[in-house]
Amino acid sequence: MLVVVSDTHSTDGHRLTNRTLDAVREADLVVHAGDFMRESVLDAFIDEADTFLAVYGNNDGSEIRDRIPAARNVTYGGVEFAVTHTRRGGNTALSMFGRERGADAVIFGHSHRPGFDGTGPIPLLNPGSHAQPRGNRKAHAELEELPDGGLRGRLVTVDGETFETFRITPER
Repeated sequence: MLVVVSDTHSTDGHRLTNRTLDAVREADLVVHAGDFMRESVLDAFIDEADTFLAVYGNNDGSEIRDRIPAARNVTYGGVEFAVTHTRRGGNTALSMFGRERGADAVIFGHSHRPGFDGTGPIPLLNPGSHAQPRGNRKAHAELEELPDGGLRGRLVTVDGETFETFRITPER
């Protein structure tokens, strides 16, 4: 399972609880889309997850920016993701970012608003925030490989309620 989180905004640890903590511990791969706030928070995620990849966000200082990139590609289940915290220009800029990086889908954060948009030229996934939802529900994303290719995904609250499902298939 691939687990996607973002926007922790913590000064005192990863703030993972309930289903989100269980999912991170069970995952084959955890991706964080930025805004840890403190280097110790990044380290707490690294300690918790078996395999952990991340990008930094606009609220991450130089100690984090020196350790992880602003953008990266990640492959899981044959699907290539372009990962960033945000791009000025909204969904159009995010789609262009994904295309420029040769990705099948884009993972991003920043808005704290969980959602999946499969209507544009490239699917866009924002897991929301598991720790500081800012008026949205606390959430993360879980994606699993499908036997016929691609991924089945869901957006899940920290209490384990699935509130949106989606599918991502590679374009290649």
